[in-house]
Amino acid sequence: MPLIDDAKAMSDELSTLRRKLHAVPEVGLDLPVTQKILLDELADLGLEVSTGKDLTSITAVLRGGKHTDNSPVVLLRADMDALPVVEQSGESFAPAADSPHHQAMHACGHDMHMAGLIGAIRLLVQRRDELPGDVVFMLQPGEEGMDGARYMIDEGVLDAAGRRVDAAYGLHVFSGYFEKGTIAARPGALMAASAGLKVVVHGRGGHGSAPHMSADPVPAAAEMVTALQTAVTRQFNVFDPVVVTVGTFHAGTRRNIIPDDAEFEATIRAFSPEAMQKAGEVTTTVCKEIAAAHGLTADVTFTGEYPLTANNADEFEFVADTARDLLGDKRFLQMADPITGSEDFSRVLDEVPGCYFFVGAGRDPLAKAGSNHSPIAAFDDSLLPDCSALLAELAIRRLNRA
Repeated sequence: MPLIDDAKAMSDELSTLRRKLHAVPEVGLDLPVTQKILLDELADLGLEVSTGKDLTSITAVLRGGKHTDNSPVVLLRADMDALPVVEQSGESFAPAADSPHHQAMHACGHDMHMAGLIGAIRLLVQRRDELPGDVVFMLQPGEEGMDGARYMIDEGVLDAAGRRVDAAYGLHVFSGYFEKGTIAARPGALMAASAGLKVVVHGRGGHGSAPHMSADPVPAAAEMVTALQTAVTRQFNVFDPVVVTVGTFHAGTRRNIIPDDAEFEATIRAFSPEAMQKAGEVTTTVCKEIAAAHGLTADVTFTGEYPLTANNADEFEFVADTARDLLGDKRFLQMADPITGSEDFSRVLDEVPGCYFFVGAGRDPLAKAGSNHSPIAAFDDSLLPDCSALLAELAIRRLNRA
């Protein structure tokens, strides 16, 4: 039976697994319930399974029936963690209000990723005897800002088969943005590098009725927020863009009290190391100099996070050709532009050639769909067999190509 048909035959099982995972979302690097579910799924498949030391990761190795010490090795990855979001999707399998998991949600579709990879593993196990090499399966916590990929790389996931993997692939579903069923990617830059900016403006508190007798940090901090946007439009090349978004702003306790301090935090995205380095310099200067102009001081902390997610050009073409062959020409979209989200699979692609790609998998029409990370984000289980089949087919073809 063709691989895609085998995948479709597992549709109900994959949907059940995905919904089981969706009901128990966990946040961060420590995901014991999720890990236990996945370990149970892997238990009888004849894999070499190990778990992480500093996080509840799972690494599993499938030895191909025709492998040798010099055989090629391919890595397939799925992330495992959820977000601190209370679900409002209306799905019947969402965490119940009295569940200990109620304050979290798989709002970014990682439950789809896990179920899709489990399906791919089953398809590859069925074809174990034909494989001329090994496949490493990377089940990773802490993608949502915790840099879980770095932990797994440090713990040896890229060398789990006994030699460095030759190529790595991963996918990410979208509840909006792409039409359902679309497989999308591009060569080179796919997702932005990210950094964090934290600013604490120090003033001198006092009574709100007499600001001249205090040193008010609030207007200075507010001026910094708007000045950062001006800096982006006036100090950076529009063809090497930078995005600065202030997501938190905190100051004061009552309307008639001038606080001692005001603070805010921002996320910064860029598509080149040069732009990101300049962003650190510019944002720091803007905030410190505005503080000085108001007779205040500011502590500014710029922290690099994830690097640019960049697809190897040859591996992109390989993924595009495989997706077209497996699912049809009309299902694949070569993106004109990258997106400004960030992803720690970039750590893997910094180490080995590979390709990361997107799957349109929203439950609702694009006009009504909630975006990833939204409490109303909802995904369609019917795309799981396609995800499983594509991941498995990539591994098979790449092993045979090497």
